Amino acid sequence: MLVAADKFKGSLTAVEVAERVTAGLRRVAPHVEVEALPVADGGDGTVAAAVAAGFDRREVRVAGPLGQEVTAAFAVRGDTAVVEMAEASGLQRLPAGVFAPLTASTYGSGELLRAALEEGVRTIVFGVGGSATTDGGAGMLSALGARFLDADGEPVAPGGGGLTALARADLSGLDPRLAAVELVLASDVDNPLTGPKGAPAVYGPQKGASPDDVAALDAALAHYAKVLETALGSKAAQYAAAPGAGAAGGIGYGALLVGARFRPGIEVMLDVLGFAPALERAELVITGEGSLDEQTLHGKAPAGVAAAARAAGKEVVAVCGRLALPPVELGRAGIRRAYPLTDAEPDIARCIADAGPILERVAERIGRDFLS
Repeated sequence: MLVAADKFKGSLTAVEVAERVTAGLRRVAPHVEVEALPVADGGDGTVAAAVAAGFDRREVRVAGPLGQEVTAAFAVRGDTAVVEMAEASGLQRLPAGVFAPLTASTYGSGELLRAALEEGVRTIVFGVGGSATTDGGAGMLSALGARFLDADGEPVAPGGGGLTALARADLSGLDPRLAAVELVLASDVDNPLTGPKGAPAVYGPQKGASPDDVAALDAALAHYAKVLETALGSKAAQYAAAPGAGAAGGIGYGALLVGARFRPGIEVMLDVLGFAPALERAELVITGEGSLDEQTLHGKAPAGVAAAARAAGKEVVAVCGRLALPPVELGRAGIRRAYPLTDAEPDIARCIADAGPILERVAERIGRDFLS
């Protein structure tokens, strides 16, 4: 049996989900063989999933989204590094209740990439999601050697708001090691940089952006792309419209500019984590995440796990905190049945607070249904 689930955000990490499911299964069938492979889709929790799969954890001091120094982690195994932008520039790096939609910067994410380059790796999986930022990756590129200058030749202010004053972009000083690595942009969203489906309009409100902020950020990012078109030619405009450019406040755009290849995050992570051989060994796959809903069907980890398992002819069930998909949608996704915590405990607040023990009870049910 293979447990390949994502985190229950706000309650359990992916590693804890696997531990609790395993404990519940073994209460029903003490000798059952359970293999745990915590998964992630490129967003927060990606480095933790890589470390659980055998990567070595590295820590480095970098700039947080507001410039404060934070300790961020990335993961390395052999010639591959896994870098998670949320470690440096994620919403969790902001003080509680504080948002900075116009000024939050991805500079620390660039410092994380630079630290990965220092390891001498040949492939960097750059997981993006959960960002506090909407700066089009300008901060990240600055940390990697680019210069973004105003009309007086001074660096523009950090954050998406500062790009309004951008007059010239100089990417000639970019770290030359970028050209020697395969940079994979791993994301579960395929939005363009700007417009009605762009980063500010779709994700800005989640980061505290008011309607006026959204309009200002969209105009600033469009201006940013125009200035980069002057510096780099038509490819800058092409990348702005490309799938994934709008990921994580537009950091996807910055990654594409330095040669990244966009791939759905869960596909990349399943490859990196060694999912295929683990799947071969399994008879039943248990996947899941905090909320199984419409978003799950669009590139989230459980959908990716279920698609791969179905292609291999393996049966899949899911655990979740909350279930908002009808059985027909679950079936189309390749999930035979879902087991929400709310079936065991109808009080949602208690489900969140006591997710671990409740998940063990849910896993016992799976054990009785499939192992008895």
